[in-house]
Amino acid sequence: MHLRPEPAKDRAAAVAVARRAVELGVTLIDTAHMYGWGANEDLLAEALHPYPDDLAIATKVGFRQTTTDQGWRYAGAPGELREQVDEALRRLRLDRIDLLQLHRLDPGVPLADQLGALRDLRDEGKIARIGLSEVDEGELAAARAVVDIASVQNRYNLLDREHEPVLKACEEAGIAFLPWRPVAAGASGAQSEEIATIAKELDATPTQVAIAWLLAHSPVIVPIPGTSSVAHLEENVGAGAVSLTRDQYDRLTR
Repeated sequence: MHLRPEPAKDRAAAVAVARRAVELGVTLIDTAHMYGWGANEDLLAEALHPYPDDLAIATKVGFRQTTTDQGWRYAGAPGELREQVDEALRRLRLDRIDLLQLHRLDPGVPLADQLGALRDLRDEGKIARIGLSEVDEGELAAARAVVDIASVQNRYNLLDREHEPVLKACEEAGIAFLPWRPVAAGASGAQSEEIATIAKELDATPTQVAIAWLLAHSPVIVPIPGTSSVAHLEENVGAGAVSLTRDQYDRLTR
């Protein structure tokens, strides 16, 4: 499950979603420093700490809030990454982060310096595994020359497969691929009509069909759909019980 990027407007409802996710068997929750500039990490700890033994917490670093119109800047210098990891550990009430992802590569800092800082933090025991977000296959290869990469989080869904080459590289290396925005919003056209048709065939929702396609598409895909309601969460989790036939998978894939 992926916590929404914006701070929760209804904190009690957000806490309820996180707790219900654990009840439903969700074993990975993804957040980031940038999501509410730490507010969502605080919320996650409020909802779930002490965490279940089988729950992995993933978060991201690499941005700092600013007062500019953009509202953020890259923050990939080694010292800044270390500060952000220490802040995340405090907010999440953890001694070690299960999966620490670099939210974006900082174009102003050598890649080896950014990944080297995370490698040092891993070796110190502050993080267990290192992931990347929004990288191409060349950047993934360069990163792997510096440190072991456990995951890649890129935008990917049934209707948006721009990062298929990165997915294939992850498959070859046994790296988990976490598609953000795993369900295309506002889709239209023949392919979205096919999704609706197959949803009726399976007595499922279009959202569940889209997630089921991801699960069938690659063994390394770990969907992380975002949600702010218990009902939507339950719909997402229900996708795990949706099984596409080969014909249905092929109709969606083409």
